[in-house]
This record gives sequence, structure tokens and C-alpha cells, in this order.
Amino acid sequence: MLHFVYSIINFLILAALLFVLGRKTVLAIFRGRRERIGRALDEAEQTMRETVVLPGIPEAFSDAVPQAALDEAEAIRENARREVEASRKRTEDTVRGLRREMLADERARLIDKIVARAAEMTAQEPYQSAIRAKEEDFAAEIIRRMEITPGDIAYLRHHDQLYVTLTSAHPLPQPIVDRIGERAKEMLSEIGGKPSYWVKEDPALIGGLRFRVGDTVYDFTVADRLYQLRRSLEARELTGEEDADAVIRDLFEGIASMEPGISEFQLGRVLSVSDGICWMDGLADIMYGEVVEFEGGERGMVLDIEADRIGCVIYGRYERVESGTKVRRVGQIASVPVGESLLGRVVDPLGHALDGKGRIFERERRPIECPAPSIPDRAAVSRPMHTGIRAIDALVPIGKGQRELIIGDRQTGKSSIAIDAIINQKGTGTLCIYVAIGQKDSTVMEIRDRLTKYGAMDYTTIVCAPASSSASLQYIAPFAGAAMAEYFMYTGRDALIVYDDLSKHAVAYRELSLLLGRPSGREAYPGDVFYLHARLLERAAQLSPENGGGSVTALPIIETQAGDISAYIPTNVISITDGQIFLDSDLFNEGQRPAVNVGLSVSRVGSAAQTGLMKQVSSRLRMDLAQYRELAGFTQFGSDVDAATRSVLASGRRMMAALRQRRFDPLPDWKQVLLIFAVSEGLAADVREEDMEDWGRIIAERLEAKHPLQTAWLLDGKKLSPEERELLKRAVEECARGTEAA
Repeated sequence: MLHFVYSIINFLILAALLFVLGRKTVLAIFRGRRERIGRALDEAEQTMRETVVLPGIPEAFSDAVPQAALDEAEAIRENARREVEASRKRTEDTVRGLRREMLADERARLIDKIVARAAEMTAQEPYQSAIRAKEEDFAAEIIRRMEITPGDIAYLRHHDQLYVTLTSAHPLPQPIVDRIGERAKEMLSEIGGKPSYWVKEDPALIGGLRFRVGDTVYDFTVADRLYQLRRSLEARELTGEEDADAVIRDLFEGIASMEPGISEFQLGRVLSVSDGICWMDGLADIMYGEVVEFEGGERGMVLDIEADRIGCVIYGRYERVESGTKVRRVGQIASVPVGESLLGRVVDPLGHALDGKGRIFERERRPIECPAPSIPDRAAVSRPMHTGIRAIDALVPIGKGQRELIIGDRQTGKSSIAIDAIINQKGTGTLCIYVAIGQKDSTVMEIRDRLTKYGAMDYTTIVCAPASSSASLQYIAPFAGAAMAEYFMYTGRDALIVYDDLSKHAVAYRELSLLLGRPSGREAYPGDVFYLHARLLERAAQLSPENGGGSVTALPIIETQAGDISAYIPTNVISITDGQIFLDSDLFNEGQRPAVNVGLSVSRVGSAAQTGLMKQVSSRLRMDLAQYRELAGFTQFGSDVDAATRSVLASGRRMMAALRQRRFDPLPDWKQVLLIFAVSEGLAADVREEDMEDWGRIIAERLEAKHPLQTAWLLDGKKLSPEERELLKRAVEECARGTEAA
């Protein structure tokens, strides 16, 4: 019935493209922009074209060089080759992203011209006559669709009238007005509502009819069709390889595939706006977490639903939203783009690029809030998630699918542990999400540069909601990161997500809750702040093999004040997670890095997340360290200590030294086991504490070169028999000879 008028509109837009704008004009636009950006891309493209040849070892000297040195040189050469390939890939991705950005910008300008020209021409004859000739059909369709929703009935319970409005671009024939009005009054009388029917004119509609009952709108106007056309064209994907002709053809296809029809949606209005929060009325059937769109194009998410108003957080610049602004129900739950294209990128909580590499075009999206996997869908946590840090992998092991809290005062190395864990996933197939909440932009940039330096950015996405962003963006940031991680989990892969940190997230939620008028409780936090973090962290899981076997491992970070772990937010998150890594300020100031407090740190998964060999070697480690800390506390004020106590203290100091580790230098599991084994067996009794880490590296290098069988045992990770343990001890003793002189 409506195909005739919308076919005219589609034909009009095609004509506007072909004859008004013209292909030459479009090509000129693209050519000029391409030349400007092309100059900036020449250097990057030159890097892509170059082939880097790495030098080899001359054959004349190969016989004189030891095999170990040849192997090391070949390993260095292979690593260099990989770095060159990774650099080339990053450059190629950057070039493609910039091209997509260029095409998207030019396409947006072209769409603006198409829509503007179409609006101008449809407002003239003969198109207006063709549209007005269909007004009878529009009216019949409105009468057929018209209904009272449950939200309208609820509104009538608190008000006397339900407003019914018929709007058109031009004066309507009286029979049409009367037919629609009679049906509207009949519906209102059926539910006990007073007659209320208004007829209005609005030239901005261009043509057609718009009928509104309560907050439900039935839109047959040209203005709405052009709005839908714009949205459809803007959503079409770009690869970055198109030329101007391809973009124009794609727009033609989008216009041709545009389905004619009616738009049915709910409309409300803004009552008040303050600090990123707005209150609205109308939209009676809207759901919690649903997206709304304001007149200026800004979007928001529903966060509070009351009997007579709706609370909404505004994503973007809330100063563009004013009281009285119309707000439209989009019909979708708040979601973010997910997938492979986000790896290596820095994005905001809405999935928009922040790294200057071009827009992110991803077909798949996931809701930021979704139920955690059910108990039958989960499996026991049994696979280790190696962090590369001895103090953690030996004492508080983390398993894939676990939630392990990192807690401590400010500047005690919490973020460093998380970054090391991300770096250590290189080559393991584990994909990483780092969520920065309330941090400085410079800090996030430093973390990105650090991950890039160690080749970890290729499999990592940084979700950034800095301190300069609104509380609403800081609130949704960890949920957006969880959605990105869940995509990999549900496709059968492993993901690691870091929330840095949830203390600032709780503060952002407290700010939103106070603005929404929710009653405050302990420390001014709302009563549901526990549920806030519970529903976030419960999304970390190890799925059962029947459900793909993927996992999400969560490392939330909490900042304490003066080591007070009994405060509200720390106790909440401790009770939600499967253990905590407590970083002690006193240990940190003493030079123990990482400053893991063995007494307060625990992993509820325990040795189930360790290899058999690590479990065997570290079984008594926690007890020995606890004994050392207790004795050290008793003897710090006395000097008369017996020989047995001195021996325990010396052994404890060596073990504490063995647990020290440099930042951004994670170690493979077998090297961690080797040093712990050597110290626990008393093979490092003559090594100075400050030299312990370097001594461990030398032992590992020598063992790998001279004792391949024992190295294979360590790499295998299985529990050693007494005979194998003795052979390993002898091999380490042999490798340790002469290290003091070295």
C-alpha cells in the first residue's frame, strides 16, 4: 500500500545522487581527501613494502663457534624476524584503519548531502501531491494499528487524560481527522479515559502523518523515512579497501534495499538534566539497561525506573541535552562491539577508538549486562593461568576461570602484577582485556606503550574510562570489558580481564546513585553496591567442555587506605572473589618486590591451578615463610639468637630474595620452579640476597645448555620421583659451581 510513495522517494534520492551531486563531484571530494591523507601514509606504506634481511653467521666461522652460541644466535634472529613481522602487521592495520576513517568521513558527508537534497525535493511538486494522495491509506493503517498499551493504562491510573495527537505537514481533510478521532475516543472510553484529541501541523515532517497515543508513535512521515535511511546507510560496513566508485555503489544498494513501511516507537521528553543524569517521563514500557536517543543524537542508558519518571545516564556530552528535549526509545539493550578487530586497540566503554587508528567496524555486538554462566554450564577450575611471577604462581596460584583479587595501598605495585600477567600470556593463546577506570590519560598511554614494547598489545584490548570522563562512562567500563571477554569465552577460547580498579568504579556508581536520589548507606554507598560487583565478577568462569571449554579469568584491583582491608568495598569484593593477593606497604618499602604478604594472601583454588612439579616444590614454602616472618618479628629487638633460629632466619631471607622479581619480566613456569627448588634444597646458601635473581638466571641458562634431560623434566611439569629429584639436585650443584666468581 505504501510502496508507491516510498518508491518515489527512493527514486528521488537516486536521481539526486546521479544528477545533482554527480559522479565527478564525488570523485573530486575523495581525490582531494585521499591526497591529503596519502602523504601521511607514504612512510608507513614504505615500511610495509620493505623486506628486512637479518644477517646470518658466516659459514667460515660456524665450526669455530660453539653450538650453544649458534642456537642462541638463531633464536635471536628468529625473534627479530617475528618482531619485524609484527611491526609490519601493525603498520598494515594502521594504514587500513586510516583508510577506513577517510572513507567513513567522506561517506558521512555524502549521506548528509543525499538526505538534505532529498528533503528539499520531496517538499516540492509533484512529490507532495503523490504523498498527499496516500493520506487515506495512511489513516486506514493508523486506525488498524492503533491500540492502548499497558503503559498507557498505568498512566491513566495517575492522571485523568491520555494525550492523543495527530500531526501532519499540511492541513488534513476533515473526514480523515474525524475518522481517526472517532476511533481514538472509542478506545479511550473503553478504558475509562477522558476524550483528548489534538490535531497539529509541523512542516518539518515534509509529508505523511504522525499519530501519537500516550507515548507510542506511529510514524508515516517522509522525515522519519529519511532518518531511517540515514541510519541504514551509516551502519553499512567499510573494509578500507574501497574506492569512490565502490562507496557510491554501496550507497545505491543501501537505498534500493530500504524497506518502505511504518515506524512504531515510543517517545518521551526530558524533565531535568544535571551532571550526566537526566530524568524523563513517558517511555512507560522501557526496560532497565535499554538505550534511548535524544534529539541531538546523543544516547543514554536507563538506570532507574520509578512510577512517574525514568532515570537515565547520558553517554556523551550531557550539556547538549536540555529540559523538554524529546527522547526516543531505540529498542535495544546497551551493547558494545566485540570481536577480533578490537585486539590491539584502545577504546572507550562504548567501543569507539581512542588510539587514532581509525574507527572500529565490527558486525557483532554483545550486551554490556548479561547473566553469568549457570552452575551446570561451568566446570571446575583446574588449568593454571601463569602470571610469570614466582611469588604468585608458587604461593597463590591462579587458575583459568578464577576471580583473584589484587588488593593493597596506593603505589604498591598492583597494576604491575596485572601487566606482568598480560605480558606472560604471549604465545599461550589467551586474549586479554585491560579496563582502566578513573586513571590518568598519561598512565593509560604508558601502559599501552609498555604492552606494545613487549609484544603484548597484539592480543590485548584496553578499555579506557579516564578520570576526565563522566561517571556514567566509568560505571559501564568494566561491564563493557566483560562483554568483550565473554565473546572469546563463548567461542571456546581463554580470556584474561583486569579491572583497574573497582574502588574507583564503586565511587562512580555512588555518584550516579546519589544523583538518582537513591538512599545511601555505609560510607554513603548505595545498598546494592555489593550486587554491582557480584554480577560483574560472576561472569568470570570456566565453561564445561559441552559448552566450548572457554574461560574468562578476572583480576579485579582494589585500593585500600593504610592497609585497611576491613573497609566496605574491600570486604565486599573479598567475599565475591576466589582469593586475594595482598600487597603490603611495609614489604614494598623494605624492597620486597612484588610485596606479596604471604599471611594475608590466599587462593581458594589452591594447588588445583598448579602443575604437579610446582605443587611438589612449593608445598612447604608458605609454612616456611610464615615461620620466618614470625621469628623475624620476635627477634628484631633482640640480639641473642641460637644457631637453629639463625639458620631459619637465613633460609627465610634467601627464600624472600628468591621471590623478588623485576617489573615487566615474567618468567616461564620451569624457571620459577628451578630457583625455588635450588633455594629450598640449600644450594644457594652462599649466594648474596641481592644477587639471587641473577644467580637464578645463570643456573637456568647452564641447565638448559648442559642438562637437556633435567630441563625436559622441568618443562614437562610432572611430579619428580625421588631418583629424579636427586639427579636434578646434582645437575643444579654442577651448574652452580663458579657462579660466585662469575
